[in-house]
Amino acid sequence: MTVIGLFLASLFTVVELNCENLFDCQHDSLRNDYDFLPTSEKQWTTNRYWEKLNNIAREILSCGTDDRLPDVVCMVEVENDTVMRDLTRRSLMRNAGYEYVMTDGIDERGIDVVLMYQTNTFHIIDHESLRIRRDSTERPTRDILHVVGELRSGDTIDVFVVHFPSRRNGLKQTRDYRLRAVSTILERIENLAENHSILVAGDFNDYRDDASLQAFAEAGFTNATADAKGNNGAEGTYKYRGEWGSLDHILLRGNIKRHLQTTHINDLPFLLQGEEEQKMPRRTYRGNFYQGGYSDHLPLVATFAF
Repeated sequence: MTVIGLFLASLFTVVELNCENLFDCQHDSLRNDYDFLPTSEKQWTTNRYWEKLNNIAREILSCGTDDRLPDVVCMVEVENDTVMRDLTRRSLMRNAGYEYVMTDGIDERGIDVVLMYQTNTFHIIDHESLRIRRDSTERPTRDILHVVGELRSGDTIDVFVVHFPSRRNGLKQTRDYRLRAVSTILERIENLAENHSILVAGDFNDYRDDASLQAFAEAGFTNATADAKGNNGAEGTYKYRGEWGSLDHILLRGNIKRHLQTTHINDLPFLLQGEEEQKMPRRTYRGNFYQGGYSDHLPLVATFAF
């Protein structure tokens, strides 16, 4: 696209972020949220909660530019509506003009996924939660959030926010569960035209070459962030045993692919700790030890021109 074309186009920015346990301090009698209470070993106090909220607000706002906030933020590991209300109405983000929709699933810990959006650039037409089929031996997992939205340009997009089943019981043992999550989305979009714009973002609990990502590729999706890097040394969104990798992805299918301009990992210095090869995300906890950081995942950022 030419410089003039970019000027005339409507820019649209999507952020994906795993928030690392964005919990409030109150016990939900129906959920296993005991790790995030003032009486827990983590000592999750009101002061720490508000520091976390303001840190997440800074992290998200830093994904924009001086004159533009991110239009849509796909958020993972958020406990409930109370947390999102505090984030959008009472934190450092309170004047940013964000609204949100979220799931209310059956995850044992009570964590859900969220789509936060700017109302002047993204108009929600419809939204729903999709439950993933499981057998009796599998732990309940997060619902998938499906949102149909219209951009200022008039383009319509189906957005799916995901936090696929974890690898806790082993990669091979949990692979079929994640593949069923893929099938849940593919079944939902099977009647949409091939050129219909679809975006899937979140924590897939799989790397780019694993089975669930390959299943999406076979269904016509492109992993827009497969080669995304940061400007300050991050080669993935997450660091495990000293190695960078990305369980977080933004996938595209249909016309939206031709509107993609750039993708990157937001690894601004304040989101990192350590020096040179030891750099890693500045996280909130290491085990039960409070670090006072942001998240153990870095944000993915994709910019489109419509």
